[in-house]
Amino acid sequence: MKNSTFHSAFKLQGKSFNSKEELIDFSKEISAEVSDFLRNWFDENSFVEVKTSGSTGNPKIIRLQKKQMAHSAKATGDYFNLPQNTTALLCMSPNYIAGKMMLVRALTLGWHLDVVEPTSNPLKNCDKNYDFSAMVPMQLHNSLPDIHKIKKLIVGGGTVSNELLSKIQEVKTEIFATYGMTETITHIAVKKLNVIASGAKQSYYKTLPNIKIAVDYRGCLVIDAPTISAEKVVTNDLVELISPTEFKWLGRIDNVINSGGIKLIPEQIEEKLAGIIENRFFVAGKKDAVLGEKLILICEGIKNENLLNKIQCLGTLSAYEIPKEIYFLEKFMETETNKIDRVKTLEFLK
Repeated sequence: MKNSTFHSAFKLQGKSFNSKEELIDFSKEISAEVSDFLRNWFDENSFVEVKTSGSTGNPKIIRLQKKQMAHSAKATGDYFNLPQNTTALLCMSPNYIAGKMMLVRALTLGWHLDVVEPTSNPLKNCDKNYDFSAMVPMQLHNSLPDIHKIKKLIVGGGTVSNELLSKIQEVKTEIFATYGMTETITHIAVKKLNVIASGAKQSYYKTLPNIKIAVDYRGCLVIDAPTISAEKVVTNDLVELISPTEFKWLGRIDNVINSGGIKLIPEQIEEKLAGIIENRFFVAGKKDAVLGEKLILICEGIKNENLLNKIQCLGTLSAYEIPKEIYFLEKFMETETNKIDRVKTLEFLK
């Protein structure tokens, strides 16, 4: 991918370009982040350096091959049927892989891309309609009154709450959760979120073209994607394989709590609690002399004296899944991409 060119149909902010130099010069008017990425994309290197989000460990810089990034872009275009002249909106930061790949898809597939500031409500002052966009859950939540302006939307960078899930069931926009990471050049699988209108009860993650999946001895997902990664990607994500191309995500093995010999998956407990806790929260394990680890609940915001009673009355929780202690913190620690930093937040309890 040295001296990369771009698709002849590509447009940025409604403008076509005759050369990469002209494109880079124009991009300076949009933002330094967009301009910096385009300079990197068109330089002599075969790779792009990308910072990981830090949601599963310390952020680090990794190198992604431009050829593999282009393959990922084509897989997304094929899966969602997004050919040249697709209108797309970039409303995420180009500093991270999700934003960078929106640019790569547009450049590679010949999309007409508009870039706006990555605010919490990017559609608020938008007077155009688009075929495709990508958002984080907070942006989707704040954009609900205007979400009809997007035909197909992918959502990543965090879990979509049950509350938000219920709100998007009746919208016409096709909304998909994505599964992936920086190392897999964003998503390798997607899951339809607003499925009730189509008569389906549940949707599983379905892999994109040329992706093979398996589980290892721990029950964690192993991804074989030769067009986007030279090595198999062994994840720490516990999954249940539904078919050779579908899986159900259960949680991260790093977060599993061993309480008195019972293995508890925090993400599954959090899903059950989501209906009765309004503010941000998560569950974790705390060292205990008897149990080894005891389940605790950490909530953001003002203390709620009645919360434990509400939890105990929740019929979906087993006895082991009821938190032994509840903590309230004024503000959670966050990663650079605004995800809850569980490790740093838990340090406040020590």
